[in-house]
Amino acid sequence: MNDRLTQQDVNNTAWAACDTFRGVIDPAQYKDYILVMLFLKFISDLWADHYAEYHKEYGDDEERIRRRLKRERFILPYVEFKDENTGEVTDRFLADFHALYERRKAPNLGELINIVLDQIEEANKAKLEGVFRNIDFNSEANLGKTKDRNRRLENLLGDFAKLDLRPSRVSEDVIGNTYIYLIERFASNAGKKAGEFYTPKQVSRLLAQLAAPKPGDRICDPSCGSGGLLIEAAELVEAQGSRDFALFGQEVNGSTWALARMNMFLHGKDAARIEWGDTLNSPALVEADRLMRFNVVVANPPFSLDKWGASEAQADRYNRFWRGVPPKSKGDYAFITHMIETALPQEGRVAVVVPHGVLFRGGAEGRIRRALIEENLLDAACGLAGNLFHTTSIPVAILMFDRAREKGGARV
Repeated sequence: MNDRLTQQDVNNTAWAACDTFRGVIDPAQYKDYILVMLFLKFISDLWADHYAEYHKEYGDDEERIRRRLKRERFILPYVEFKDENTGEVTDRFLADFHALYERRKAPNLGELINIVLDQIEEANKAKLEGVFRNIDFNSEANLGKTKDRNRRLENLLGDFAKLDLRPSRVSEDVIGNTYIYLIERFASNAGKKAGEFYTPKQVSRLLAQLAAPKPGDRICDPSCGSGGLLIEAAELVEAQGSRDFALFGQEVNGSTWALARMNMFLHGKDAARIEWGDTLNSPALVEADRLMRFNVVVANPPFSLDKWGASEAQADRYNRFWRGVPPKSKGDYAFITHMIETALPQEGRVAVVVPHGVLFRGGAEGRIRRALIEENLLDAACGLAGNLFHTTSIPVAILMFDRAREKGGARV
């Protein structure tokens, strides 16, 4: 009998867990608690599954088992609590979901969850440093006073305890798809805040297909949100029978950056480099004090971003705005310019979603648009219908730039 979980099984159970927070806090906030708990359950079940395998192989030889577990994708350390007066250990447990579930009646449950996440982050600094810093399971402001907070967290642990995410029960693809599914559902309920973390899947897929990533490409999204567009681009390369690609991204919102990092891990993209920071004012994807260059650059940046940093752009250390500085109240061409300057000269491809105003507004934007056309960089403009995004009903366009078309050689 096939007892493996289907995509719908996992989706339904994960979505049911959201009942804990519905009507209590905004969906744009409770998504963080749900998605962090899904990630914690995933790495905990993965650890438990591998521990059972090693125990079967090595019996009670805990030393050999520990040596094998040190080579896991994620290390789960032990947490110890000591009596302040005697120094005696009062509690010691593995920092994982299952230990928290066993302690779900604890009066300081929110604090315990924070401690477990902090210990996991500390034990996996190279991969997880900062990923949990923006989420507080002991927050009275978000989760209510102690009694209500404990009840909600106990329910949350109980809901996720129903999910068996061991590799023998469910594939990693299904878990990654559930993560995307939840982000989509949160976006549909989050109103204008949805644009901070999500691009509709159909738009992401079209954008990735137009950019046409190939095996061997370095792929970047400079405003990556929760990372869905990078995942779409990676899957296009994998569909060509190759895992030879590298993913890069930057995201300004701390909690959204954390979602992107977890999204990469849940999709098996552990090597993806996702930086936290403001791409326009503090680009973090640099090497040897120069902007990194990529074969493919894709993005759905914020539309007409106000106060994007125009006053500092004239003195930009990377000389990105040599064609002109976009207006301070509309950052569309700032993102476009950044993307083009980070595409590899003579070969890089750029695909970006923009509001229609980018196609016809005058002033500084008109001059930049003219320069791009005169350089022969614009490859195509694709108009899309309205109501595609949760954040706006306006129609948008996808602009394609191809540096293989540029005249006069590459700028350095």
